[in-house]
Amino acid sequence: MWILIPLLLVGQTPARADEPGTGAPSPETAAELRPDSVIPTRNLLSIIKDGGYLMLPLLVCSFTLLVFTFERAISLRGGRIIPSPFVKRFLLQLQEGQLDKEQALALCQDNGSPVAKLFAAGVRKWGKSGVEVEQAILDAGERVANELRRFIRVFNGLATVSPLLGLLGTVFGIIRAFNDIAVSDAMGRMELLSRGISEALLTTAMGLTVAIPSVCLYMYFVSCVDRLAMRLDALGQEVVGAISAEALHEAALKKPSRKKAA
Repeated sequence: MWILIPLLLVGQTPARADEPGTGAPSPETAAELRPDSVIPTRNLLSIIKDGGYLMLPLLVCSFTLLVFTFERAISLRGGRIIPSPFVKRFLLQLQEGQLDKEQALALCQDNGSPVAKLFAAGVRKWGKSGVEVEQAILDAGERVANELRRFIRVFNGLATVSPLLGLLGTVFGIIRAFNDIAVSDAMGRMELLSRGISEALLTTAMGLTVAIPSVCLYMYFVSCVDRLAMRLDALGQEVVGAISAEALHEAALKKPSRKKAA
């Protein structure tokens, strides 16, 4: 998973002293540089294992973030929310008087997109005052916006929970390190403390690795919903200007004048 990539930077094999440009090893360190004493490159599985039990809920958070990222990216596509061909054709037919109430409602129901639901709410008030039509569209727009905001709070929750889980893992790791000091003569023997310190740092890194993308994705999807809501409101106002009682009356007055001119 891509959000685990930063963890792979942890625990890479250090440069050996006998590599070009590093100089020849001293006799005292030659024994320490035997192949069996060099720290191997750590893979993702070993990092997760060293992180302790709290890596499991953090992995669940990571998987949840990926799932809902793909779900929201697909659900909030502009072409799905506001299909341009349908919108242009529908508004043009309304403005030219090619549709009546039943035909317009049938087109909206057949399309089924969020913007079609918004239009259908206004069409049901066909011929009413502009205030009534606009209020119906505003109410429908609020319902559509709530549907668009679905699951976005998951990102906010992950951004809050993941650092706390990482902090809890840090506490557990420090406790383990102090326990190792208490039960053995660990002073000067860092290998006895490495397990607790590693758990403390890895869980913190994992928590931040999940939380930072969660915050960014939360802000991005919220901005997408706001942008779509503004476009829906603007399109709804065009429908009000085409089917309200005032608009229909104005259109009826223009028709005789056109006939006389012809």
